[in-house]
Amino acid sequence: MTSPVTLDTISRGDRVEIISVDWDALAPEEGKRLRALGLDTGARVAIAHKGVFGTSDPLAIMVGRMTVAVRKVHAAAMQVEQI
Repeated sequence: MTSPVTLDTISRGDRVEIISVDWDALAPEEGKRLRALGLDTGARVAIAHKGVFGTSDPLAIMVGRMTVAVRKVHAAAMQVEQI
């Protein structure tokens, strides 16, 4: 395994596992939404797409068979390791 990085820095298609989330960096309602979507410690995810119209925000994250759009700031609060 490689050393942890944040979810917003991984390349499209890389499969990673969320190893920690800095919930204090997120508003409580944002954290609740992310947890409800399965974006929590232990989740295995991948970046499907990055940004629209030449930007890097939002990110389309694959969580199982579901695709979830998250802001880059949310992905930056998640430490991940490659699987």
